Amino acid sequence: MFFLLVFIPLLSAVISGFAGGFIGGFGSSFFSTLLLFFSCLISYFAFFIVALNGQPVYLLLLPWIYSGNLEFNWGFLFDSLTVIILVVVLSVSFLVHFYSISYISNDPHRSRFISYLSLFTFFIVILVTSDNFVQIFVGWEGVGLCSYLLINFWFTRIQANKAAIKAILVNRVGDFGLLLGILGAYALFGSVDYATIFSLTPLFATKQFTFFSFSFFYIDLISFFIFVGSVGKSAQLGLHTWLPDAIEGPTPVSALIHAATIVTAGVFLIARCSPLFEFSTGTLFIITLLGAITAFFAATTGLLQNDLKRVIAYSTCSQLGYIVFACGLSSYSVGVFHLANHAFFKALLFLSAGSVIHAIGDEQDIRRMGGLVLLLPFTYSIILIGSLALIGFPFLTGFYSKDVVLELAFSQYTLSGHFAHWLGTVAAFFTAFYSVRLLYLTFLAHPASYRSLYLFSHDTPFFIGFSLIPLALGSIFIGFFIKDLVIGVGSPFWGQSIFIHPSSLVLLDAEFLPSSIKNTPVLFSCLGAFSAYCFYSFFSEKLFFFKFSTYGRHCYSFFNKKWFFDKTFINFIGSPFLRFSYFTTYQNIDRGFIELFGPHGFTLLFYRFSFSFSKLQSGHIYHYLFSMLTFFSLCTFFFVMILLPLFLRR
Repeated sequence: MFFLLVFIPLLSAVISGFAGGFIGGFGSSFFSTLLLFFSCLISYFAFFIVALNGQPVYLLLLPWIYSGNLEFNWGFLFDSLTVIILVVVLSVSFLVHFYSISYISNDPHRSRFISYLSLFTFFIVILVTSDNFVQIFVGWEGVGLCSYLLINFWFTRIQANKAAIKAILVNRVGDFGLLLGILGAYALFGSVDYATIFSLTPLFATKQFTFFSFSFFYIDLISFFIFVGSVGKSAQLGLHTWLPDAIEGPTPVSALIHAATIVTAGVFLIARCSPLFEFSTGTLFIITLLGAITAFFAATTGLLQNDLKRVIAYSTCSQLGYIVFACGLSSYSVGVFHLANHAFFKALLFLSAGSVIHAIGDEQDIRRMGGLVLLLPFTYSIILIGSLALIGFPFLTGFYSKDVVLELAFSQYTLSGHFAHWLGTVAAFFTAFYSVRLLYLTFLAHPASYRSLYLFSHDTPFFIGFSLIPLALGSIFIGFFIKDLVIGVGSPFWGQSIFIHPSSLVLLDAEFLPSSIKNTPVLFSCLGAFSAYCFYSFFSEKLFFFKFSTYGRHCYSFFNKKWFFDKTFINFIGSPFLRFSYFTTYQNIDRGFIELFGPHGFTLLFYRFSFSFSKLQSGHIYHYLFSMLTFFSLCTFFFVMILLPLFLRR
């Protein structure tokens, strides 16, 4: 049964990819959706066995590599951390497959798209269920490859090409960091298996090495490089630039990337490697600071984005900041809880945004929408639920996890904890502001587009609407139903899947914070939502004049251009690297030195030699006779003066 859970998505990808020409686009969508439905049901059964009954499962498939001391197998580990991620991933993936039946029904490459979706799901399942670092690296690279294929699915669009290349290049940096972490773990522990490494971590916690007269702890270095890998996949500040551009792919791809697959990988890796991080001395501090700054940065950037999907993409980046700094505060269970909650309402937001785009002729600029609440009432209701869950509105899913993250940050009573708490609280204000701004400009404002766009607009078809309903229900109820199970004090849910050092246990302390601290994030969220509605309803003219003032123009440019991160990377990294690649390595080394002493040089040498030698053919017989006489004389001289004395000596 557990093997079926892993390999059914692969079977779906193979059927859609290789038999799509025979069964057609609808057949590929139907069979893939059906197979993903079975895999999703098995994940619920696995959750019941492993998490609720407390029975972890380990399966050994076959040996993989045996070379000297390096030994590892194809093995699959199902513990509480694995099965809760599997439930989230396979549930969202099934609904995305179902959604795609209608959304991409007119695309001529429908079977290829469905195959990529299933392959994407297969690799994230391999990543989550692996029991060693080498196997997780296979899934890690697989989701990176599939993200490139899916973002670039419409390969005739230049922006999709650029976004896909950007995604895979930025992730290369994080992947290199993870690879260094894996090699460092093998060098220190002599193994790549989780069980071996995590059990030996306390024994090597104080082991150091010296580099340029500086001493470093091995555990610090390994955990730092592993975190670098997570920064790339989970789009933390510095390696975040690929995630907002990933919206260039079809909307189901955006939902799958932002909610359940590639961004899940980085957080899962941090939680899985909790023993390493708990015994490191400084890595958790770095994780906390970077996560808090990412949450604040992405929230401020989303304020003035005008692309419907890009606003939601920056909210993903911001929420990942919350999740990461929760893990940096040793609250891995709370981070995974918020990740699971976030997957439902973020998939809901992206898929409902796709419904809006699909309904109004592929328009994505929210400044050219407005007045859609009467034309798309069902879609408005759905996206309203997702936005309120994202804001953390009381008693919706986001409320039960995001507020706990901020409470835990404050209960640390450390500089990093309070820094994360207040940045996260301010980010909650901005999150509410841009969420209500998106709702208002898209649905409630006066119509701002052409009449023809409204005449042919329509609400969601059956397949699209039916896939949104479970996500909406999850966005309302899932946090309430699983809160006490997953993060309740004294709950045995996690078992041995997550390790927290006794000195880092502050979950109980967060229960006794003052009410003023607990209510602050909710008040900031409500204030942000109210401010956005008031500004765009009653003070839109003042906003317009402020935007075109000198100070307002600078503020708008700064936030709309994403704090100039892309411009900085292009000017100081991309362009110098390309100039160096062309003028130095290409012209001087490849075309210069290497070709001069390589194939081009040899070709030129033989050409010049043959050209010079061909001049000996003059066409005059006395030249030929002179050449023959000279050659014969030299041969005679060589034989008489050199070879003959040698023979006579013998």
